[in-house]
Amino acid sequence: MTIARAPRTLDSADRRYLSTVMTKAMLSEEEELSLARRWRVDGDQRAMQKLVTAYLRLVVATAARFRNYGLPMPDLIQEGNIGLMLAVNRFDPERGVRFSTYASWWIRSSIQEYVLRNWSIVRSGTSAGQKALFFNLRWLRAKLERAGGGTLTLDNATRDEIATALKVSPADVTAMAQRLAARDHSLNETVGGEEGGDAFQDFLVDPGPNPEEIVAAKVDGGQRHVWLTEALKELSPREQLIIVERMLNEEKATLEELGGRLGVTKERVRQIETKAFRKLQGSVQRRARQAGEKLVGKLEGLTSLEPTHA
Repeated sequence: MTIARAPRTLDSADRRYLSTVMTKAMLSEEEELSLARRWRVDGDQRAMQKLVTAYLRLVVATAARFRNYGLPMPDLIQEGNIGLMLAVNRFDPERGVRFSTYASWWIRSSIQEYVLRNWSIVRSGTSAGQKALFFNLRWLRAKLERAGGGTLTLDNATRDEIATALKVSPADVTAMAQRLAARDHSLNETVGGEEGGDAFQDFLVDPGPNPEEIVAAKVDGGQRHVWLTEALKELSPREQLIIVERMLNEEKATLEELGGRLGVTKERVRQIETKAFRKLQGSVQRRARQAGEKLVGKLEGLTSLEPTHA
């Protein structure tokens, strides 16, 4: 399924919200600390609301920096507001940091996480280095283009320069550049957009066995089970017990446990197990060899038949 990019235009309600937010006055450092203390110490809801309202414009400004990822601006603002609320609840006014500085980090982090989750159906940026690469590759590449005075291709030198600047591997740079240059496709979409052509899913390789291999494995497995059952009957009751308990049960018994049940030492159990396994192995191999000889005989009989003429 292909992701549909939401329109970037804002309706009248969104415009009124932005207009209201951007007219709110910023707070001084003393006002920030006073409101933060009232909320943190006294649980003053009005102080918290005033602190949040004053920095909604910071959310809008931060969200605007991420509008080129094709996601709805109102959704980016909403995620930024969540980050702002987290900042209010976690801010410690006694650490000597401006609330606006502290909140900026939480707002940006919330919006970035939203972009990573929704930019594509394929998850990108699962590590800190990949996140930095996702959000900075375009900017850094554009900067290098401006410095070079033209369009910059991602050659080895450019790739290595970006990898060094962002502290990631050159392979990560190449993979992310390819990911950003591509778009999401439905697996049912035809290659080249031609009706009736091959779909993208037709080129996916199934790592599992094909139907013929599945049937062959089922038939062979059933035949081996028959041979094994017949071979077990050739063992003595004590040998059968040891083989079943030591090799065929999901919870395998220890040599010491079997020795206690049979009244022998665990070394004797080990000797019996080794001998019984060799007998079992030889019996199964003999049956397999006999089955192969019969099959060869049948094939030889078929090839020697004379064609009949009506």
